[in-house]
Amino acid sequence: MIKKNSPRIKRLAEYIALQFDEKITPLERILEDENLDVFYDNYECDTFDGMTVYDNGNFYIHLNIDKHNHPGSDRGRFTLAHELGHYFIDAHRIGLQKGLLEPHPSLTNQKQYYTIEHEADYFASCLLMPELRFRNDIGNKKFSFKVIDYLKTEYKVSRTACALRFADIGNCPILVVYAEKNIVKWKHSSDDFPFKWLINDNIVPLYTVMGDYFNNNHIAEVFRTEQVWAIDCFKYVRDEDVQRKFYEHCITYKDSALSIFWED
Repeated sequence: MIKKNSPRIKRLAEYIALQFDEKITPLERILEDENLDVFYDNYECDTFDGMTVYDNGNFYIHLNIDKHNHPGSDRGRFTLAHELGHYFIDAHRIGLQKGLLEPHPSLTNQKQYYTIEHEADYFASCLLMPELRFRNDIGNKKFSFKVIDYLKTEYKVSRTACALRFADIGNCPILVVYAEKNIVKWKHSSDDFPFKWLINDNIVPLYTVMGDYFNNNHIAEVFRTEQVWAIDCFKYVRDEDVQRKFYEHCITYKDSALSIFWED
């Protein structure tokens, strides 16, 4: 998850990103400029995505390729940008140097985060998708899932990272929901998305694309957009909103699913 409203971190990350003319932030050049070493290795699937370590006067970044953090991949780029957040954010860097902040694993798609993990996520989002550039590329485009796919390619980020950034600064209110085995692990919405609570709290709403996938034994992977009723998805739907519909685009992979909801 990405913490909103951290202007200091936003200024820092975007200052670094906008030093380069490239839209796709050149993380390798940042590493070179800072003389940072990155190690991609097999650290097993049930451990961490990334970790930043301070040892004998130097910082080292470790990325786990067993969790698909390959050099230059969309996921790997976000994980690396997150770890650069630990390096560039003063409190994180000084904490590591002084031993006040122990090296710890960074994990993707987890419900619970320390504050520093929220901050590093937000730094990564701003570093990879600076607001001015991102908004310019959105322009006046009418929202559909194709907008997310266009932006993810322009900035070489994952769909999840792109959708979360769009939720914060895009031109259409959206809700992003991630679930595993029919349980909602986290959700993130634009401030002006009209509904704040899912109908069954942490259980995926049955009458959604995501719900259909989990309740029909994963018959086939899903990548599609359908219309759903607000009353089937959200709590506190008023009488005047019972006919209100939203679009849901759902992407599934084995026991997990990501859905984006928006209104025409």
